[in-house]
Amino acid sequence: MSKLQMRFAHVLTGLSAPTLRREEGQTFVEYAMILALIGIALIGALTFLHDQIAAVYSTVASTL
Repeated sequence: MSKLQMRFAHVLTGLSAPTLRREEGQTFVEYAMILALIGIALIGALTFLHDQIAAVYSTVASTL
């Protein structure tokens, strides 16, 4: 196959030469998505457990 045919085949399959060599952006996006998911889970847990957390802080403050 000639270089032109190989490039055309890559374009048709959705693969281009620069995307095959460069993956830093993909890794960054994956880590950002994981951090966003952790943040959403943390906010949800704190919202759900608000009353219990406030009770524990009140107990500790009154004991001191």
